[in-house]
This record gives sequence, C-alpha cells and structure tokens, in this order.
Amino acid sequence: MPNPVNPSTIVTASGRAIRLVELLRQLPQRELDSLIGRLRIHIDPLKRLDVPAQVARALLNLPEVRDPSQLPGPTRELLHRIAESRGVLAVDELPAAVEPLVALGMVYVRGRDDGRLELLFPIAFMVQMRSWEGEDPRGVRALLSQSNHEVAASIASHYLGRPATMPVALALEPAWEVLTDPEWLQHELSQLAQLERKLLHSIEEVGGEVDTEELLDLEREPLRLRGATGATPSRRGVGFALERRGFLIPIHPNRHVVPNEIGAIIGAERRAQREARRTEIRGLVLGDDHAPRRARFAEDPAPLVVAMAMAVRDPSAEVKPGVGTPRSLIAKFASRFGRDQDTIALLAALSRAAGIWDPSVVSVAAPPGSLRLHQLAKALFDTWRRGGAWDEARSDGEILRAAGEAREASAVGVIRDIVLEALAELSDGCWSPWQAVEAYVRADSRAPGVARLIERWAQRSGVDAPSPTEIARRIALGSLRVLGVVDLGDADDDDPSTTKLRITPRGRSFIRGEPAAAAQEVSRFIDNQVLRIGGSARLGHVAAISPFVETGCVAGNLDVVISQQSIALALSAGYEASVVAERLAQLAPVPDPVSRTLAQASTVLGRAELVETGGFLWVDDPELREMLRTRRQTAELFVDPSPPSGLLVAAGVDVDRLARRLRALGVELVSGGKLYRTRSTAPPGRRSGSHRLGSASLAAPDQRSGAPRRRSSQSIPATKRGSGG
Repeated sequence: MPNPVNPSTIVTASGRAIRLVELLRQLPQRELDSLIGRLRIHIDPLKRLDVPAQVARALLNLPEVRDPSQLPGPTRELLHRIAESRGVLAVDELPAAVEPLVALGMVYVRGRDDGRLELLFPIAFMVQMRSWEGEDPRGVRALLSQSNHEVAASIASHYLGRPATMPVALALEPAWEVLTDPEWLQHELSQLAQLERKLLHSIEEVGGEVDTEELLDLEREPLRLRGATGATPSRRGVGFALERRGFLIPIHPNRHVVPNEIGAIIGAERRAQREARRTEIRGLVLGDDHAPRRARFAEDPAPLVVAMAMAVRDPSAEVKPGVGTPRSLIAKFASRFGRDQDTIALLAALSRAAGIWDPSVVSVAAPPGSLRLHQLAKALFDTWRRGGAWDEARSDGEILRAAGEAREASAVGVIRDIVLEALAELSDGCWSPWQAVEAYVRADSRAPGVARLIERWAQRSGVDAPSPTEIARRIALGSLRVLGVVDLGDADDDDPSTTKLRITPRGRSFIRGEPAAAAQEVSRFIDNQVLRIGGSARLGHVAAISPFVETGCVAGNLDVVISQQSIALALSAGYEASVVAERLAQLAPVPDPVSRTLAQASTVLGRAELVETGGFLWVDDPELREMLRTRRQTAELFVDPSPPSGLLVAAGVDVDRLARRLRALGVELVSGGKLYRTRSTAPPGRRSGSHRLGSASLAAPDQRSGAPRRRSSQSIPATKRGSGG
C-alpha cells in the first residue's frame, strides 16, 4: 500500500473539507515526489504554476474521479461514505479499501487530537463526482456535479471575485465552502437585494423548482428569448443573479432548482407565516384525547436489517450493482423473517444505498462496518431522508427498480419535510388522528406547488401522478412506521381514515438530528447455543460471523444460533476453528459448550491422501492382478499401491491405450457390460519406433510371424548395392 499522508503534516482545521492545492502544498516533499512518480505526472518547470498546482490539474483528469464505478466495489462504497460526510470521515484505523484511493491521490489522511484519523476527500474531487443512489438528488453537490460548464464558471467567478479559469473544479472550491456552511449562507442570503430575496421566496413556496417560463413570470421579465428547447432566461435578470450565487441552479431540460441547503434556510424564515394556519389544527388535536383502543408499536429496524445483511452474504443470493433488488429475494426474505414484502423492499433499498449489503461491511475501520447496532436506525433514517434510494411518489419506491433514464427523483423531499413537521408539532408525545396530519399537509403553502411538480415529474417518467396527500399517507403510515419513527393505532370500525399515530422517542431524536444514545446492552449467550446481539456490537463484527451461524429471532432483538451443523458447514467451507472462536469472542465470551464443540469439530483423527485417477479396473483373479501390476507393459498405467480387488488407473490414461496394453498380455477389457473394441490404427511400419513397440501385439498375424517381409525395389540405393548385383 502506498504510504498515506503523515497525519502530523496536515494541520488545517479538523472536521472541514480542504482544497486540493492547499492539501498538496502541505504534503512532505517525499510524499509529493512519490505521488508524481506513481502517477507519472509531467512537471513543466517553465510554467508559472508551482508543482502542487500542476499535480492538482493532473489529478483532476483521472477517469476514476468523474466515474467511481471504475473502482473496486468496497473502495467505491468507502468513497461514497466520505462524500456523504462532506469530504471528512473519521475512522479509528485505515480501512483496506482506501488503498486504491491513496494510490491515485484522491484520498489523504489527517490525524486528530483524540488519536483518530480523518480520511480527506478534497473539494475539487467532490464537485465533479457522479451522483449515486444514496445521495440527496437536490443537494448542492449533486446539482453542481451535473451543471454545465457555463453555469459552473459563473458560480465560481462570483465567489472567486475574478473570471474562473480551467479546470472549473478548482475554481468551484470557494463556492462549495460557502454553499455548505450555514453561517456563511445566512450572511449571503441577508445580502440579497429585495427583488432577489422575493424571487427566491416565491420559488421556494412552490416547491423549490420552476421551469423557465415560470421563472420569467415570477421575475416579471417581459423579454422572451426562445430557442429550440423553449424559452431562454436572460443573463441580466434577477434569476441570473441567484444563479451565479448558486442559490438557483438550472438543470436540463428547462428546470431551475433551489438546493436543499438554501431551501432549509428560506423555509425557516417562512415558518412564522405558516404558523397562523396551523394553530387551529394543532388546537383541535391537543384539545382532545385520541388514544386508540389497540396500537401497533414501532420496532427498531436494526435487527431485521442486520439479519438481511447476513443472509445476503450467501453466494446463492445474487444482487447485481446498479439494478433493483430481485423480487425473488424480497419474497424469500419476507417469508423467512415474517414481514410483508413492502417492509423488506424499503429496508433492502436503504441498506444497499448505505453500503450495508456490500462485502466490505465486515471491515470495522470505516462505516458502515464501524457503526454500532444502536446507530444503524439513525443511518437508515438519514439515507431515507436524503431521498436518493426510495421515492414514495412511485408505485414501487426503489429508485434502482426504474430504468436508467427514468431514475429522476421527484419532489417527494418537500412532502417528507411537511409530514415530519406535522408529526413533530401534532403527535409529539400524544396520539393524533391521520385526518389532522392530512389537513396539516393541505394547509401548507407549498402543497399546490409540490402537486404541480409531481405531475410534471410523472409525465417525464411515464408514471401515474399521486396527490400530495396520498404521498404523505405512504410516508407517515408506511415508511416512517418501518423505520421505527411512529406508532400506529387501529382506526375506528366505522371510519378507516381515523388511523391514529404517535411519534416515538427514537423518531423524535431522528427528526431533531440528535446523535443516537449509547446502547447499554452488550452481546451475550442466553444459552449454550443462542447468542443475543447487543446494541453496542459493531455491524462488521456481526456480519463476520454470518458464515457459521443461523439467524433466529429478529423481533426486538437479534438472536443467532451456533449449532453443530452450522459449525460443521463453516469448517467444510474452509474456516478454521480458531477463526470461528476469534470472531465469536469479538462479540461475547464463548461459553464452554461452544468451545468444546469447536475443539471436537477441529480434532484431527487421521490423514487421507487424494490421488487423481482415471478409473478403477476390477480384477478378481489375484495372480492376474499381480501380473498387470508388475509387467513392464502395464505397470505405468496403474497407481501403486491400489486397493484390493482391482487396480486404480492413473490419471490421463486413455481407455483405448489401456485396452491395447491389456490385450497384448491376453486380458480383455469389459466396459459397460460389453467387450471394449479398440479403434483402428495405422500399420506399424508407418509409426515411429516407440509407437511400434507399444503396438507390436496388435499387428496382423502375418506380421507377427517370422516370415520376412518383401523388400521394396527402392529400399536400397543403386550406388550401395553389391558389385555382383
């Protein structure tokens, strides 16, 4: 593995992404020279750019930077986890999957005061990397990565204060630092002109997305420049002023989107305006007792998710990257774990987007393998909220289920925010009828705009357009229930729409963005064979024991069974008993019965030798068998020693050759109940000496006799004949 950056050499502020050229300038000269030699970067001493700047431009041309699909699977998943952490991922030790990234100069290492390490993914790489299924499709990074050169250059020029030069990825680094920092964003938004702020509020009110015609109507631009694709926005209007700041990014074709980072701040300013409309609804809910007669309490999805991750490591469960989870596998898991297929499909999609199904999950050096089980539910909720893996606007919510050109995400993220706001205000600690949440969604000023965006998205994707209230119902009663965020109460018999729901303490912490509380329960053996996995166990350690355990209970807790059969299967698959014991000991102390079972299973009773043979020749007569074993013509055809009652034919011996050698000694070969007939051969006189000796017994009778053969007239040259000839 190439030497990573010495952690003591990176001295920038911990926890923040770093610019590429700045990082390269902090490298020791030895590390920089190693990177230049490894990638064969040509340094021109006549250029005005220094060596780190030239190296940065060469690194940005690597194909793996723009298209991470060329990287190995575990390395690609690790790169996605670093990008989701805004370019800085804290780990306890260097994961093995980081080796290709370090070799290519894409990821660097920085030390922290607490002894941990940070994997750094420079900003210039992040702003041009392709999107993946677990990313927020309306986030700043995703929108910048798919913007054209003209848009990216205008954004970079605004934050640079001068015209942007190639490569644009380096020029976009100052823009990234502003657009991902809430404090800087708040300052930038406060500096907007009144018309710009009004236009931004108007776009956010209709869902955060407009087409060009609507944008021109909102900014009251009378001039309409039309091209082959429709109206073209003016480069001098209010919309362009927002575009060059990165507050409104154009997306092909003819769409303009407000990034979610900007919309979150704009939405916070608008909550006071929506408060009056919600006061009446909240008063009706809180003024009455809506407790149901029966309720279904939410469960932690972590045990089921871990059980699925262990089961999918079976070689028979083939899941191809880039396509949807096979329906046969979803049905198999639903039958095996006693859950409905919709629940399994949602958790499978989120698990794949979070990297839980990737083979590299067994590594505890980086997420998701380093996550503890009590943190897993929060990771799934964050993946769901980003919106890149599951979309409730589709009849089948998994994004990868759709064709590549139809994987565009809808505006369901806005509806998710509305539903979460409604639950936080209406059902925080008390039961609320679904009708109140539905009214809350309808009263939101963004609902009409979102309905319009959903209809347009459905036309582009070729699917039916559901209403915002129907999507909200799928979110509240479906996705959030599966993720353990809400409890559901049974509806009244006379009115099915009066379903009650209540936010759980776990869901309250998820919505507020609080870190998961530390789990007190540790893994332990509840009997001699059943291991109960505690919330403090790491996901990588649990996934590592999947080859030699059987999944038991997944309701509330995850129980795995270590039986003699599972241990025998693991030993037959090549796992040593010491490896099995070591992996189990990482979770809990191994009890004596399991230790004895491992010791008994690994005891060596003897040794057997494998000999490759071509067959077995049954010979009942011991004298005949001894003759075939010892004669020079046939000894080389058999394995010595051979078992009683026959001879093992050596590997590679042709049956026809065996039959001829046996017949030369007067022994006939019977195969399949019939006498074996040898194939016809060329006359012995046309063979080489060695072949002639081997087939002398198969010659014609007259040739085996002592009669001399007739000599050809051309056998002796005339010059060598006797003088008396």
